[in-house]
Amino acid sequence: MFFNRVKTFILLATMSMFLLLVGRFFGGNQGLQIALIIALVINVGAYFYSDKIVLKMYGAKPLNRSRYGYVYDMVEELTSVMKIPMPKLWIVHSSMANAFATGRNPSHASVAVTDGILDLLDKNEIRGVLAHELSHIKNRDILIATIAATIATTISYMASMLRFTAIWGAMGGGNRRRGGNPFVMIFVAILMPIAAALIQMAISRSREYMADEAGAYYSNDPLSLASALEKLHFASQHKYSRVNSAGKESTASLFIVHPFSGDGMLSLFSTHPPIGKRIERLRRIYEKMFQI
Repeated sequence: MFFNRVKTFILLATMSMFLLLVGRFFGGNQGLQIALIIALVINVGAYFYSDKIVLKMYGAKPLNRSRYGYVYDMVEELTSVMKIPMPKLWIVHSSMANAFATGRNPSHASVAVTDGILDLLDKNEIRGVLAHELSHIKNRDILIATIAATIATTISYMASMLRFTAIWGAMGGGNRRRGGNPFVMIFVAILMPIAAALIQMAISRSREYMADEAGAYYSNDPLSLASALEKLHFASQHKYSRVNSAGKESTASLFIVHPFSGDGMLSLFSTHPPIGKRIERLRRIYEKMFQI
């Protein structure tokens, strides 16, 4: 877990460096200041309103305690163990089997589950999933993911402006006269958003591993979480979710599983680690916990 924390810090620092580099290419010190201002404004907005936006986007409704009292009991037990406040619980009326956590900090957090996941998993598996999502809250992963997404979006925005400026300069020769090479600028403008997106996805995968590990320890039941992941992955592959088909790919990293997780080179472009690796790690954690 310590390695993943260090890895996240390094990746965020690298993304920030890319942002400053694009701003520098765009307009020297002034461009760098513009990049910082844009990032700050977007970060503040995302920090305070991203949870409300996401919950509204998926039509989440408060989870009925009289009907789903066992979910409340599980969350109350796990939050007591984790020493975090009780989050708000929501339900998304969808046959897609999935769950996500959102909120800027443990005191302003929400956990949402779908009808599909409550129908598909048994209670031990649901508890494992809830432990995973609550670990995201405890580790402030939602805030980190928001910052990463904001920086990546700002880099893409600045890169688009840089491409336009470079192309205009190449046609008019203005950038050459100022000492800038428009072709280098175009190369940077194309490369940086791709690099930022890859780093953003790497951060997301790292935090998923951390949440799996923490969820396994807090629930004291790694195999139930592993079983849940296996069922969820199978369901996601055989019933393509309306969430993704509705063009909400930008929030896919919030969910516990994602249909586009892959192996090999494909895994570089995924917000989630390959399910097989997650399950294998959880089984190793089980062996370590119970000295098998």
